[in-house]
Amino acid sequence: MHDCRVTGISQDSRLVSPGEVYAALPGSSSHGAAFAAEAAARGAVAVISDRPCAELPTLVVDNPRQVVGPLASWLYGEPSHHLDVFGVTGTNGKTSTSYLLHAGLTAAGLRTGLISGVTVRGPLEARPAVRTTPEASELQQTLAAFHDQGVTGVALEVSSHALALHRVDGIRFRAAIFTNLGPDHLDFHSDLDDYFSAKARLFSPERCEFAVIGIDDDHGGRLAAQIEIPHCTFSTRSRAADFYADNIRADEHGTSFVVHCADRRATVRLRLLGLHQVDNALGALAVSSRAGIDLDAAIAGMESLDSVPGRMQRVDAGQPFLAFVDYMHNTAGQHRQFPYLRSLTTGRIIVVVGATGDRDPSKRHPLGWTAATFADIVIVTDESPHSEDPADLRRHIALGAWAAEHAEVIVEPHRAEAIVRAVELARAGDVVVVAGRGHDPVQTFGSTTRQFDDRAELRKALENRVPRRGAEWGSPPALFSRQ
Repeated sequence: MHDCRVTGISQDSRLVSPGEVYAALPGSSSHGAAFAAEAAARGAVAVISDRPCAELPTLVVDNPRQVVGPLASWLYGEPSHHLDVFGVTGTNGKTSTSYLLHAGLTAAGLRTGLISGVTVRGPLEARPAVRTTPEASELQQTLAAFHDQGVTGVALEVSSHALALHRVDGIRFRAAIFTNLGPDHLDFHSDLDDYFSAKARLFSPERCEFAVIGIDDDHGGRLAAQIEIPHCTFSTRSRAADFYADNIRADEHGTSFVVHCADRRATVRLRLLGLHQVDNALGALAVSSRAGIDLDAAIAGMESLDSVPGRMQRVDAGQPFLAFVDYMHNTAGQHRQFPYLRSLTTGRIIVVVGATGDRDPSKRHPLGWTAATFADIVIVTDESPHSEDPADLRRHIALGAWAAEHAEVIVEPHRAEAIVRAVELARAGDVVVVAGRGHDPVQTFGSTTRQFDDRAELRKALENRVPRRGAEWGSPPALFSRQ
């Protein structure tokens, strides 16, 4: 092999740049080695994999995923050693907590970066996120770019997949937040203990300096008892926590509470919607405190955040009822969000709900049952079926909803039509929520994807129903029958 200069590392053969090492990793449906020729054509100088690749010199290792993160960190100058990286993990609340933390750090004068399931944003650019946590090579490259742009603090959303698949290996975390844990992703993890164990890896001494732990569920208490690194706790229920909240209020305009920590207390008035945002803000405030940020400055930044994309995001076209898009895609999220929605109305809750394909099938029936237990009208529709039969996904959700024997259940395969039906059925004082996809801009049916944004579709449906100036709202149509 002739001498060459290695410029970086890539895990996507389509994105290889000249001089990079191509990481050919095993995947769920194919192996990266099958694309080594494409990587070579784009200028790759070598491959790292668990099998030889004829096209390029190959470093063969037993588990290349374990190697890619630390190798990428070294190639890009170990960027996390020059940044304060703050991780956020848990079942629900990761994205909102990351946004709140980013807002608090920014308001305190730090030059900041945000890597979340919605966006990757630095001082000079922002791009849509492809997954909750980027692959290891992209993540290290992004941190290095942030460092070059003068960033000092980064809020990083860390999924259990990222921990299990070594995407965050090679990153040193200044601190990390554990929000909560409930049944989810059991298509990937063998059981709830395996899921918890994956999350707990973030808080090992060799990876993280300090932990901030929500203790309002059993898993938070378990984590606090078992980790070896220094930590503090937060809670909306226990005054024994290091950061706790009381005087909590939530309405259609925002969420307020009083935070207590050490010898301080302060009032927080968030523009974000929902009682769950109190937990998210407490975790972000605790990390901000650990970073040496003045409490008042952090609060001011968080109070300036007007929304988190697809997270209890209000859509208003002048209609006489409330309408939201929310990401709640598991029963834990439903139990957090529906009581808040009920508090906003003496009328009805109308929810559009579905299930994503190629995910944990055991949560589909409970998703339907929980939605129909809290809501008055449940409209079952498609999310992204991927390789599964859409009708089968709808059937499992609908069976769960019918089993609750509480709500009117409607099955409408086409998501746009389901949203239109929800809006047409709504009367003054009701609440409509389009659930499950949040900010996701595409639907996937097999190998076909199409642009579809719940927020845009909900706004269009609302605008089509809102009467012209001077006209009156007509009566909604009669309930549609089950299909």
